[in-house]
Amino acid sequence: MKINVKAKPGSREEKVEKIDDLNYVVSVKEPPIKGKANEAIRNALAVYFKTGSSNIRIVSGYTSRNKIIEIN
Repeated sequence: MKINVKAKPGSREEKVEKIDDLNYVVSVKEPPIKGKANEAIRNALAVYFKTGSSNIRIVSGYTSRNKIIEIN
């Protein structure tokens, strides 16, 4: 399954908001430095979808706020 994610790094709280079936907004506390925010987004989505973070892969948008993420 592929989803579209709008990332919000440096937020006050971590949360995953579902906009519709394919679009989500993920807020994480980590700054977008050296991939820390991407790792936090993967972990937040893993908790939300109740799977391991190894099953979540960023397909595109590694340096962008808009990402396409694949969940196995």
